[in-house]
Amino acid sequence: MTIDDGVTGSPWTEAEVEATVSTYFQMLRMQEMGQRPNKAEHNRKLQQLMPARNLQAIEYKHRNISAVLNLYGAQTLSGYKPLPNFQRLLVDVVGRALERDRILDEVAIRSVETPAELPLLDDFQDFVVEVPRTNISVNDQRAEWVRRTPIKRDYLERESRNRSLGLAGELLVMEFEARRLHELGAKALANRIEHVSRDKGDGTGYDILSFDGDGRERFIEVKTTAYVAETPFFVSPNEVGFSSEQADKFHLYRLFSFRRKPQMFILPGPVAANCTLDPVSYRATLLGNNP
Repeated sequence: MTIDDGVTGSPWTEAEVEATVSTYFQMLRMQEMGQRPNKAEHNRKLQQLMPARNLQAIEYKHRNISAVLNLYGAQTLSGYKPLPNFQRLLVDVVGRALERDRILDEVAIRSVETPAELPLLDDFQDFVVEVPRTNISVNDQRAEWVRRTPIKRDYLERESRNRSLGLAGELLVMEFEARRLHELGAKALANRIEHVSRDKGDGTGYDILSFDGDGRERFIEVKTTAYVAETPFFVSPNEVGFSSEQADKFHLYRLFSFRRKPQMFILPGPVAANCTLDPVSYRATLLGNNP
């Protein structure tokens, strides 16, 4: 059976979108169970089902699905970098799929809440990468489509509360910083690195005190995910404020693919200068002038 209502070069039909979302979710379930889905084979079968769409179009649609899932607060399929130019229909279809896929819900929660271990790296040669390029904005109309749906998933927020994952990321950064300073010939500075969030608590606005090679302080906030580099992360008002107050010394280290092949990129300076900040919640206090 094939889907014959699609027309090449025209907007995707609901049947085509549903078939593509179904294939994506099948692969995502496999990923979250620790398996490696054969993306090429899945896409080949999907393309046979939809003769009006070529493999490149299917790849782009998978990337659209990743962008929608990010806005829903859900993890995405590795290898499909979020592409934001998606249609409203896709938001609705992905939302329905999230709502009814109980298996994905169970494995996704288990995945983000699983304790993490400190990975053993022989070296940090390919550890630091360039900041990924993206044109995704949470303030556009597409983000509003997601915000105003009753379907919500907090997988990424749950992952951000996984203390063992956060601690493992910070410990790996401690190792990286010590190695970096040793290579700069600043061994004395390496011995002065402090794990501030562990020793003094989370209220300082940063996790690690390190140094530049000349002795200048480097305040490091570490954010760790098991997912792709483009995965959104959560920052506190205190962290945002501190990054502005100490703009010339603050660095956000974003670790990603942590359980598979840990890498990171670095965002120096104010968080607001590097990221679009989405107010996901507010604390409400009564004004005091109520009758």
